Amino acid sequence: MNLILKITLAVNLMLFGCLSSFAGDISIKITKKYLNLPVSQKENRSKMTFETDGKQERSFVIRLAGDAPDYWVFVDVSALKGKTIKISYDGNPNGLAKIYQDDKKADEDTFYKEKNRPQYHFTTQRGWINDPNGLIFYEGEYHLFYQHNPYEREWENMHWGHAVSKDLVHWQQLPEALYPDHLGTMFSGSAVIDYDNTAGFNKGNTPAMVAFYTAATPDKQTQCVAYSLDKGLTWTKYNKNPVIDSKAKWNSVDTRDPKVFWYKPDGHWVMALNERDGHSIYTSKNLKDWNYESHVTGFWECPELFELPIDGDKNNTKWVMYGATGTYMLGSFDGKVFTPEAGKYFYSTGDIYAAQTFTNIPDSDGRRIQIGWGRIQQADMPFNGMMLLPTELTLRTTKEGVRLFNVPIKETEQLFEPIHQWKSLSSDDANNKLKEFYAADRLRIKTTIKLSHATSAGFNLFGQRIIDYDMNGNTINGVFYSPQDRTSMELTADIFIDRTSIEVFIDGGIYSYSMERKPNNDNKEGFHFWGNNIEVKSLEVYAVKSIW
Repeated sequence: MNLILKITLAVNLMLFGCLSSFAGDISIKITKKYLNLPVSQKENRSKMTFETDGKQERSFVIRLAGDAPDYWVFVDVSALKGKTIKISYDGNPNGLAKIYQDDKKADEDTFYKEKNRPQYHFTTQRGWINDPNGLIFYEGEYHLFYQHNPYEREWENMHWGHAVSKDLVHWQQLPEALYPDHLGTMFSGSAVIDYDNTAGFNKGNTPAMVAFYTAATPDKQTQCVAYSLDKGLTWTKYNKNPVIDSKAKWNSVDTRDPKVFWYKPDGHWVMALNERDGHSIYTSKNLKDWNYESHVTGFWECPELFELPIDGDKNNTKWVMYGATGTYMLGSFDGKVFTPEAGKYFYSTGDIYAAQTFTNIPDSDGRRIQIGWGRIQQADMPFNGMMLLPTELTLRTTKEGVRLFNVPIKETEQLFEPIHQWKSLSSDDANNKLKEFYAADRLRIKTTIKLSHATSAGFNLFGQRIIDYDMNGNTINGVFYSPQDRTSMELTADIFIDRTSIEVFIDGGIYSYSMERKPNNDNKEGFHFWGNNIEVKSLEVYAVKSIW
């Protein structure tokens, strides 16, 4: 493999001959595309650095496997071909000799075939993911950037990972977009297309894709800018970063997650930024120089601010502000100040977190499309976390006033093939008809249940309660819910089941929630409607195609 190896071991002994620390280095002349690194969750994290031409190329922590690895991770080093990398490691040096280069990623023939790999939700090939970042549509492609630790299945080493899709359903993972630097690790943010070259980053007729991200250290979090002229494949960080350093103003480290968009009426850029106890508004003409305008308390992390028509009427709109947890306010926005008029309400609960919406969606489409992080463990896998289904957000008039609705986008329909449809079943009949699907690793079920003798009813999967509806207490799975018809005895649910996750959309998307799919642990119950003398008014079952 054309490796030039040089291992130097430094061993310090304490009293009683115990080993207290060890370190080593290895030099490799790069002739292949990837470096493959062995990882063991039994090892402690230690610092690894890459050095080329006497300069540090990157630094991160990793659990380098000294013995048999639990799994392998990879580093794209194609840009360093012909150079010699010195790899230094502060931990157990035994794993250094296992590092190898190749034009293939280690175990890549097993990617997307793993036992607990979600089959119709985005997951990264290797490592940890959390918040979606920089969601943007550009020249026929949807870009999903995301918080990524490429070196381990747990949180650390925050990068921006990158994937693209033509349909928001099938994804292609691309190389890392943003790497940690001297200002910090890469926390969450957003992206825009600067068609008018307000920042001066454009090249000829090629507009810059401009990313805004938080550079995070234990001491403070600052806002930075980077731009790309090749559709997000490579990035140049602005040489005068950071563009906002607001720790002193707020006496807080918690200043992060910039969401940037163009405010057409005033012809300026707007940034919604989480600062200490809520969301601040900044404005700019050039994406570099930002002016503080206002602040709304009551939110935490990952701000969003956007305008939506009510009931599809573009002449009647409200602005929506939300944070990471799925609660939102409705109000007005004049380009500098968001004025809350109603809320806080919730539209989605459960394992969803840090949802973000796409920018640059064409006016001819006009949808507000969201993707949220699913805080769901992928047990015993070399990857962790997932993205939930992309959904469309709309404002609709309800009996309680205007509310935010949330349903899977129309593009997801290509995944579902109807298998059976039944009407007016007893719960026992419905349960019997679902027996053939006990072994399904993925499924979609649409159902409407009607209560008559019961004040509570629901739907289980191997003992796990997917729906627990208490009509008397007006709760679903413990969360308050009142149907639009206050005397209604019916509840409709659209249920999306994958290998490790469950998403449920209630009554056309007025409320939704997500959860981890629990293993059945030898429970024999399978799919099970429960409740005294309930009627399953409709039951539809769909097979689900894999996106891989």
